[in-house]
Amino acid sequence: MKKLLNTLYITSENKYLSLDGENVVIKEEGAELGRMPLHNLEMIVTFSRAGASPALMGKCADNNISIVFLTPSGSFLARVEGKTKGNVLLRKKQYEVAADEQESLKIARNTIVGKVYNGRWVIERTIRDHSLQTDADKLKIVSERLRDKIPDIRISNNKDQLRGIEGELASQYFSVFDELILQQKEDFYFHERNRSPPLDRVNALLSFVYTLLTRMMAASLETVGLDPCVGFLHGDRPVRYSRAVDMMEELRPALADRFVLRLINKRMVGKTDFIEKEDGAILLTDDARKRVLDEWQKRKQEQIIHPYLKEKIQWGMVPYMQAMFLARYLRGDIDAYPPFLWK
Repeated sequence: MKKLLNTLYITSENKYLSLDGENVVIKEEGAELGRMPLHNLEMIVTFSRAGASPALMGKCADNNISIVFLTPSGSFLARVEGKTKGNVLLRKKQYEVAADEQESLKIARNTIVGKVYNGRWVIERTIRDHSLQTDADKLKIVSERLRDKIPDIRISNNKDQLRGIEGELASQYFSVFDELILQQKEDFYFHERNRSPPLDRVNALLSFVYTLLTRMMAASLETVGLDPCVGFLHGDRPVRYSRAVDMMEELRPALADRFVLRLINKRMVGKTDFIEKEDGAILLTDDARKRVLDEWQKRKQEQIIHPYLKEKIQWGMVPYMQAMFLARYLRGDIDAYPPFLWK
């Protein structure tokens, strides 16, 4: 249980929520673990399978407090709301901003600043911790290029220019990705990013984990009442989570890429965990996929200090915090969308 930005998060899967007077009560197997006054809350987000009492849901509906139900792995299930439909105004604002080139550009620029900043610090961490196992000079050159380009992102005039800068810097980042692989070099190598299908084991892992991250981001946007299919950088497409793809960009390096590198460098996956299809596609075996999912869940439970909130939270909560910041920006509660800047 953790309260952040007037939102109560229930991150354990066996907690039951009930009502006692003006308080939400958190229980497990009948025993009370904690309680919190409802007047302090705007939203309750629960990852628990146990659910909530009808009395609590009714009370929250009457007081305009949303309850969002997610699976323990973070997939969106449902939202309970009262008569006031604040999300209508929020989504209307989202659509207006998405249709406005300059307004959407402000958010897109900050998102890409986060992506490049975090990619640079993935490289810097490797230089700091493993300088004797890698080509530190080569890594330093790319790190400095990423750093020097951040001002260009901030002053980009349109989305085409921004996407051009993003593509150039992504190429720079992936040009040294193989240097970040420290173990099992014969079986895990990286030459270039390829997908649909992935053609080597590293790309197979990246594609799988990026899918997990996109789903997390989509659930986070749904949780705060935003449309995950309407983005500010990537164009809207049928059945594509454009906004989720936008927002996952800043989390790719720090959360997804470092997780993939950890799987390889700590030998949590090996050569035998992959199969090659007739078309050359490399895919995880079913057993390996389950193990990666288990490790992903463990990774999400690890704690960090959020750089903007200055509070300790789980990695798995970061997408929800970023979605909350975006909603607050669109409502006019904060002056700019603050990207996640990891170090």
